[in-house]
This record gives sequence, structure tokens and C-alpha cells, in this order.
Amino acid sequence: MGLMEIFKFALRGIGANKLRSGLTMLGILIGVGAVILLVAVGNGSKVAVEESLQSLGTNTLTVSSGRAVRSSTYSTDLTMSIVEALQDKNAAPDIKSVSPVVSTSQTLTFGDTDHSTSVVGTSRDYLEANNSKVDKGEWFTEDDMTDANRVLVIGSTTAEELFGTEDPLGKQVSVGGQIFTVIGVLEEKGSSGFNDPDDTAIAPINSVRKALTGYGAINSILIEAADADAVSAAQAEATAILNTKMHVTSTSNTPYQIRSASQLLETRTATAETFTTLLGAVAGISLLVGGIGITNIMMVTVTERTREIGIRKALGAPRRVILTQFLLEATMLSLVGGLLGVAGAYIGANFQITGITPVIVPSSVFLALGVSVAIGLFFGSYPASRAAGLRPIDALRYE
Repeated sequence: MGLMEIFKFALRGIGANKLRSGLTMLGILIGVGAVILLVAVGNGSKVAVEESLQSLGTNTLTVSSGRAVRSSTYSTDLTMSIVEALQDKNAAPDIKSVSPVVSTSQTLTFGDTDHSTSVVGTSRDYLEANNSKVDKGEWFTEDDMTDANRVLVIGSTTAEELFGTEDPLGKQVSVGGQIFTVIGVLEEKGSSGFNDPDDTAIAPINSVRKALTGYGAINSILIEAADADAVSAAQAEATAILNTKMHVTSTSNTPYQIRSASQLLETRTATAETFTTLLGAVAGISLLVGGIGITNIMMVTVTERTREIGIRKALGAPRRVILTQFLLEATMLSLVGGLLGVAGAYIGANFQITGITPVIVPSSVFLALGVSVAIGLFFGSYPASRAAGLRPIDALRYE
């Protein structure tokens, strides 16, 4: 008997019980679709993180307070005097700008609408260093900085949440009970899935400290290097200044941390890759369950067709023909289910999942399909071997 004839017998076997075959393929469909789609979600989160961090620019450094150091000789706070020292062009020629950052979570109120977001107090240089642009209105001026004017530049998400379709420019909002005037709206950057860079409100640092946070330590310092090639030099200069101003004597235990955008990108990318691997592994369990389903279905099929197998073997069908037929049935079920799963994953990738746009990885498609076929062969081999091993006389006697 030729391969085409065996293939036709296999198709007839699948078509003999369409509901059962459909349920078997559904199990594989869900498994393959879940693997591809969850890996796509993990990859999408990685892409979103990369875009989010790259939007900060490739030549920025962020200084933040590290763990508290128990030493009377160490200063553990970031202060404005450190900012002024970093702005000294003689001590730090590779540093282009320095932006102190004070942030606080506040509720913004306009009319009957409330919206909680992060309010950032900073300097004028922050706009360029953070790779942001003003879409409507204007950025605050030096006079606003000096006079601690209560002016606010908000992100596009904040503008939409508070004002809807209404023009926010010139409107007064309550920020933690203090009145600020909206003078600008930032250009949209787009959500990263983990946080929304457009959900923010920025004001002059003196205004935020005077009205909201007080004049304590600042949260962080954003440093912009002269160019991308000067990041390492700028970091070395900033380290020297910080060590001097904070009286650091041991570089193995500093009360501050300096991170570049590229370091943050590497860390978050590695985390996202681990997340993707875990998602794929979890989804792979559903493929295994689908394989067990194939075994059960094929065992039932062999049992139901025992007399047919006996007749074919009595008419001279060799063991390899029976074995090949049932292996083909199991493989076709898993292959068709896998192809449907791929189609389902591509459809699902058109929708955001938990705020993340899935990005399908081609290798995951081929891997999931390959695994689904392998599962069909592996889990179909025992029922096929059992069918091929039946003695004609026993099969013909089966009731």
C-alpha cells in the first residue's frame, strides 16, 4: 500500500468522528496560540521598555540616593549644593546640563474631576535632557524659576484625564490643595505598558518645594552629557564631585547611585527577556496537556476501530501500514491544530493585552509548530504501536 493510500485512510479516520477530532485540534490550537501570544506579549513588553528608555536619550545619567550609610562622615542626601557643583564647567567639562528632580504623588483637581499623578519639580534644562517637547503652550521661564511661580506643564494623558477635549492652557488646577496654572502640554511619548510617561505634571522646582514638598533633600539629579561619546567621562566627573561633596572615603559603599540610560536599558531588557521565557514555559504546559489529549483520543479511536484493524491485517496489511496510518492521524490533528493556533495568535496580536501591544517572534511560531508536530508523533506513537501490534484473530473477536 502506497503512502497516498495510507494518507487517505488517515483522513477517513479523522473524518469518521468530526467532533472528537475537532476537540483534539482545539486543545493543540489553544496550546500553540498561547505559546506564541504569551511570548509575543513578553517581547512586546521588552520593545516597550526599550522605546521608553531610549526616549530619555542615550547621553543621560541619573543620580539617585543609594542605601543609607551609617557613618557620621558621610552625607546621604542629594542637595542643591551638589547640583551647583555639578554645573561647574571647570570641574565637569563633559556635563552639558544638570537638572535637580523633586517628585511627589499628588491629586490634581479641575472642577469635579480628580486625577492622581506624579508631580515633578525641576529646572528648565529637564525638558531637553528628558528628550521631551512642548506640544501646546510653553515651557516655564527663568522668571518662573526665580519667583517660584505656580505654573504647570502637563503630559498628554494628564491633560486628557483632567480636561477631556477642553483646552487646558490657562486653566487653574488644584495640586494637593495648591493652585497652579497650566501653561503647556507635552508632546505625547506613548505608554510603555509598565508606566505612562505622558501621565505627569512638571513645575519649577522652587514652586514644588515651596508649595508641596518643603526644602528637604531632592529625589534625584538628571545629568545630560555633552554627547553620547562623553557619557563615560561625564559619569567619572560626576562621581568625583559627588564623592567630594558627600565626603565619601570608600567607593565600595557609596550613598548614591549613578545609572546611565544604556545601563537601565540593559537591566530592564534582561528582566523582560526572563519574563518572556517564563511566559513561554507556562504556555508550553498547555501544549503538553494537548499532547495528553491526543493520546487519550487516539486510544479511544484504536479501541473503536479494533475490528477494522483486524480485518485489514487479515487481508494482508503489514504492521508498518497500520502504524503509519495512526501516526499520520495524530500528526495531522496536531499540525492542523497548530496552524489554527498560529492564525489565532496573529489575530490576538492585533489587540493590546494588559496595556502591551504583542510583538510576534517568528522563531516562536516555528518552534510552537515544530513542538506541536513532535507532540503528535510522540503522544500518538503508543496508540499507533498498540494498533499495529494487534493480532488479527484477537482484533476480529473484539466486541
